[in-house]
Amino acid sequence: MRAATAPLAIGLASVAGLAQAQDLSGEVSIWSWNVAASSLEAVAEGFMAQNPGVTVTVEDLGNDQVFDRMLASCAAGGGDLPDIVSVENHESEIFWAQFPDCFADLRGLGYDEELASQFPAFKRAELEPGGVAYAMPWDSGPVAMFYRRDFYEAAGVDPEAIATWDDFIAAGQKVQEANPDVTMTQADLNGDTEWFRMIANEQGCGYFSDDAQAITINQPGCVAALDTVKRIYDAGLMTAANWDEKIQSNTAGTVATQMYGGWYEGSIRSTAPEDQAGRWGVYRMPSVTAGGPRAANLGGSALAVASSSDAKEAAFAFLRYALGTNEGQVTMLREYGLVPSLLTAVDDPYAAEPLEFWGGQPVWQVILPTLPDISPSRGTPFFGDADSVLQTVQTSYLNGGYESAQAALDDAAGQVELVTGLPVAAAQQ
Repeated sequence: MRAATAPLAIGLASVAGLAQAQDLSGEVSIWSWNVAASSLEAVAEGFMAQNPGVTVTVEDLGNDQVFDRMLASCAAGGGDLPDIVSVENHESEIFWAQFPDCFADLRGLGYDEELASQFPAFKRAELEPGGVAYAMPWDSGPVAMFYRRDFYEAAGVDPEAIATWDDFIAAGQKVQEANPDVTMTQADLNGDTEWFRMIANEQGCGYFSDDAQAITINQPGCVAALDTVKRIYDAGLMTAANWDEKIQSNTAGTVATQMYGGWYEGSIRSTAPEDQAGRWGVYRMPSVTAGGPRAANLGGSALAVASSSDAKEAAFAFLRYALGTNEGQVTMLREYGLVPSLLTAVDDPYAAEPLEFWGGQPVWQVILPTLPDISPSRGTPFFGDADSVLQTVQTSYLNGGYESAQAALDDAAGQVELVTGLPVAAAQQ
């Protein structure tokens, strides 16, 4: 199937001595964006070397364009889609709910339980509702703390001793005292809910229940998350900053810690000035309580095959190679910093390599082992509605608009109920 606009074509690659994985032929087209598109181009070379009868082309349309064109194409019957489309996990159920017939059930193409079980449960929850495998997990965003070694050392703070958010607050006070021009951390408090969602996910809570049938934003794990954000903010350890402002703070050396999905490794490394090499490190996110969970996810995507594709077998073979093998997943990790979802990737030799920029730390040995511990969190078709509500409520709570995190999230739950029609889950005892 040919896409409507001119693709970034990848020439047919061949490597002598490599056996064909399958006797396949045809053309496979893909829609994606930015470094995700570049990573698919890189991994396509290895796939085509093993399948010389297949040509893969990738179109870098940009994130918003892919989303908008997928919606428009599915609404029109799906005939204008490429063979493979990229979709972000938290937005995926918008498509499955409105246009379930627009995408092939991968179970009919070879995505059996043996293969599916190689991915963590949190990545599959939104992609396989009702037992239909609409897409295959791609990259993930296991959360980590990216920190400046020199700022922590100046304050006598050992990051490995930071096990709880109380520890983080105490460490932040020391870091800021020892480095007067540095803030401990930053969050996009005016345009995102990232910190709330990361800590809530760590605590096994999200906007909606695991079956997507009830609102859970005011359950204890979410309350603990919002309370934690406010305690860090009230301690003067968190300033508001959007994506670009965070990068500017990183490069200027005015922030000590950034909490993000593992994909942020590449963002720091690729934008930092040369003199910061060796000054950054990574440690696991703290927990609300001592001995509590220390794993969460932020971000990540999947790949789906269009029902209208006339090259489904070749398209799924590409998915199996790119997403279901260490070779494919580690190629994308090494070249573009896309964090694998494939559980076996942690055992790849590259994941154990010390990285010079990170002071010789094998950062993937810190990040990847958290994948099996991450709790699922359903986005549902109503993610955008709930997130908009929470943004407003969070801002008001941080500015003293509610007497407690519980009161703030009870109000948020009521608003989400009005917008979505879903019931608020009964309070946990």
